[in-house]
Amino acid sequence: MERSIETQVSQAVDAWLRWLPRWQPATHKGRVAPCRRCFGSPVLSAAGIGSDVPHGVQHGLSTRVKTIVDHAVAEYTSRNLPMLQTELDQQASRNRARSYRPAEGLEPEFEGLPLDPDPVPGAPFLFTISGLADEADADVPALPPLNDEAKAALRQEVSLADDYANMVGREVCAILLHHRLRIQAAIGQYVEPQITAMLEELTRSLDAPFDPNAEPG
Repeated sequence: MERSIETQVSQAVDAWLRWLPRWQPATHKGRVAPCRRCFGSPVLSAAGIGSDVPHGVQHGLSTRVKTIVDHAVAEYTSRNLPMLQTELDQQASRNRARSYRPAEGLEPEFEGLPLDPDPVPGAPFLFTISGLADEADADVPALPPLNDEAKAALRQEVSLADDYANMVGREVCAILLHHRLRIQAAIGQYVEPQITAMLEELTRSLDAPFDPNAEPG
């Protein structure tokens, strides 16, 4: 029996709560560009996760919830939108033919993130993960072109799928409101103490930039 959206959201929050105690602040340089999945996300707003919460914490929940919406839209498409379903099946078959698929099979905390770090001016990469993936993609034949009539019909079905996704998204956000308290309690228990400790360490470093016990040279 298909699980209800409410059950799926509850299970997604449960999974995120089980993962959260393992979260640790990133020690590497952060990315300049905001995450398109998390920046201004109504899902995170409904969950009560503000912009001051570290992105890794946000991304783990937003990705799990996005999977619920994607699954619902996929079910709707398979039942009601035959042309879009055919197009998706062809694209999926093409993707499976690629010899290198680094963005697949990732944990929710990493899904949808850039494959490569931000470039450093004057220090080009010898190669990039995304570049290797593009090379593998170029070796696979393109999908057959559509005529104008087919394109118009496909655009109509894509619009219907988007409308359904928006409807499911609103339902998911309404359900997340009921999980706000335990989400915020978990952030207070596992995330905020680590951020406080980092700020305290930074304050100590700024107050005492040199070893006070060192002999003057």
